[in-house]
Order: sequence, then structure tokens, then C-alpha cells
Amino acid sequence: MPRYKLTVAYDGTDFYGWQKQEPPDPDAPKPAPGQEPQRIQLRTVQHVLEQAVREVIREPITLMGASRTDSGVHANGQVASFMSNPEPDKGVGWPAERGCDQLVRALNGRLPRDVLVRDACIVHDDFNPIGDAVEKEYCYTMVSGDTRPLWDRRYVFHTWYALDPVMMARAAKLMEGEHDFAAFAQISHGRKTTVRTIYSCVVENPKPDTVVIRVSGSGFLYNMVRIIAGTLMEVGRGKIDPETIPEIIASGDRKRAGTTLPPQGLRLEWIRYDED
Repeated sequence: MPRYKLTVAYDGTDFYGWQKQEPPDPDAPKPAPGQEPQRIQLRTVQHVLEQAVREVIREPITLMGASRTDSGVHANGQVASFMSNPEPDKGVGWPAERGCDQLVRALNGRLPRDVLVRDACIVHDDFNPIGDAVEKEYCYTMVSGDTRPLWDRRYVFHTWYALDPVMMARAAKLMEGEHDFAAFAQISHGRKTTVRTIYSCVVENPKPDTVVIRVSGSGFLYNMVRIIAGTLMEVGRGKIDPETIPEIIASGDRKRAGTTLPPQGLRLEWIRYDED
């Protein structure tokens, strides 16, 4: 029974995030005794990708993803996995000898245009895309100036304020290391601990009006990267002194950090595993 690892890219604009979910319907009629309630799935990446896999291998698999990206957040290197139990005589499953390249082609032939399987490979049976991940990188892109971006509006955040990337880079460096990031997490994060390790936090300035924030770490709290980006934006505007970043982290006070920036500027770049 081979286990497959998929590397997936998607435009998150028209999705309700990665994770499968059902819309609440308080007016839905109750099912008759002995009947299952009717389930309507919102359009999520997991649901769309899982449907494509099931159509290709003709098997009722369950897909597990590494990162539960929010609605509107994009990905260049999301990772998901599933186990197949091939029965060639019945035309069920995806035997290893059929090859991973052919699996990629078959899946992409059934997926909508805003989802792409970039790669597939066979991994060990107990591979866990969440628990086995050792590092993730997200990037947040913002554009400043008097003209709102038109063609890139789905993938960047626009601010009218001029930004100082040098000051932002200085503040970003102070984010690195192991800290209690309670000040950079949504209050209802639901985690037992808010201690996380940031391996790298850098600010790039590829164009005069564009700032790209790249953050890599062992894991992130809910909305953590978007709050880091919002804090660095306030530094770039001159509203927060970069040297106060350690003080803000130590305070654990969400109100002292910057705003949570919108999702469209955020992209999951890659996820690293020990076997990579």
C-alpha cells in the first residue's frame, strides 16, 4: 500500500481555505430517523484535490495537508499525502509501477485552473505531512504608493503609505530566534503554547514600491505571519521603532503588535522535511 506525497500550488482567492468544511445552516431540515443529514461542502482546496484523487485512483482516500491556509491565502509548496490500496484487477488504486509523473498528469487533468500538483513521490508508510515537517517558509508581499495594483491585486496588499525597507529589515532581524509570540497570535489561537522558533525573517525590496517579507520557522501560530507583516509595515511607516520589537515580544500583548494584514498578500512558499 504505497503512500504518496503531493506538492501542490494554488491561488487561494476563490477558496474557503485549505481544510474541508461545511457551511452552517440553522434552517436546514432535520433528517428523518435513520437517514444521514445532507452535507454540502464549501469550496476548499482539500475538498477539490481530494475529489480529483478519488476520481483518478477510484478509491475513497482521505487527504492530509501540512498547513491549513486560510481563505484567500495562496500556496506555492503546500504538501499533502494519501495512502492507496491498489487492486489492479478491479481498476482501483494507484500501484507504484504506474509512476508518479503519470499520477501528476492525471490529477492536473482533473483539477480546476487555480490548483496545480507540482510533484508527487512515494514516501514511507507512516509519513505525516504535519508532524514530520521541520521548517516552513511564508512570504508576504505589499505594494506602497498612490496607484493601486490592478493585475496583481489578488496576490499583494496595497498600502497608500511610503515604507522604509531598511527599518523594516532591522526590525525583522529582531524577530528571529525562539520566543513566546503571544503578541503575534490571534487571541483565540487555541494552542497550548505560544513559543515558536523563527529561523529567518528577512525583508526584500525587489522594486522601489514593493516589499516582500520572508519568514521561515518550525511552525506558526494562527495569523502569526500576517501579524508580523502588519507590525513590520508599521515600522516601515515610522509608527513603531524597530528597536522596540524585543519589548513587544516580551510583553505578550497582542495590542502592542501591528494589525493583521489581509490574506491575499500571503503565500506558503515551501515546507521542508528531513528526507528532502
